[in-house]
Amino acid sequence: MNKIIKIENIINMEFDKLVRNLERIDPEANYFISKNKLLLPSLPKNQIEEFLEGLLPRTKLLIEPKIGGCAIALQYRDGKLEKSINKEGRDVTNKIIKVQDIPKQLAISGLFQVRGELYTPNRTSNFSKRIANGFLRAKEGFRKDLSFCSFQILNSRLNQFEAKKYLKKLGFSTTHDIYCNFTSQIEILRKKWIDGELFKDYPTNGIVVKINSRKLQLIREKSYGVYPYWQMAIKY
Repeated sequence: MNKIIKIENIINMEFDKLVRNLERIDPEANYFISKNKLLLPSLPKNQIEEFLEGLLPRTKLLIEPKIGGCAIALQYRDGKLEKSINKEGRDVTNKIIKVQDIPKQLAISGLFQVRGELYTPNRTSNFSKRIANGFLRAKEGFRKDLSFCSFQILNSRLNQFEAKKYLKKLGFSTTHDIYCNFTSQIEILRKKWIDGELFKDYPTNGIVVKINSRKLQLIREKSYGVYPYWQMAIKY
């Protein structure tokens, strides 16, 4: 019993640490402000050699499925779902509130912004994207087969591993990821995806390679003309 209590205390301490880190967010994330007309950033594709340039061989990376669907961003204010936008910045809140696995209320204060993918399980990537797009364009209607998978906190300073853990703690569905400590593992995992051995539960059209370190992510964001973005999609 004492051992169980000790483990629970460690878990609670780790969660409190995540909360403290999350409070150090950048308040200038403004994809949701219509006048700025900022589109959700697209993933660069198939430039993995350039992406790896400048990274140490032991750089910690996160491999995620590239899900075929529609990019969606959610904004919560003091825990309440306030606004949802699609990739083009169009307000789709009236449709998103109908998706069952998107939390409508969170136990959190302040501004909280999440990005993820609206998709259809057990479909091909193209079909999943077509269904999600059709749902968002329709004036009315509801589909029980649509799911939402979150993969990024837009206005956070957490690293990728901590962000995904926090999202899951809040009740979001997150992707099944693979963490690797060597850049040389990417090619091995790419071949496994091609052979159908990875991410079979998702309608994928590739894999996504992400740098785990938020510090290194920010460095690449600020020097985009020199280095590719901190995440890269591989579709071949």
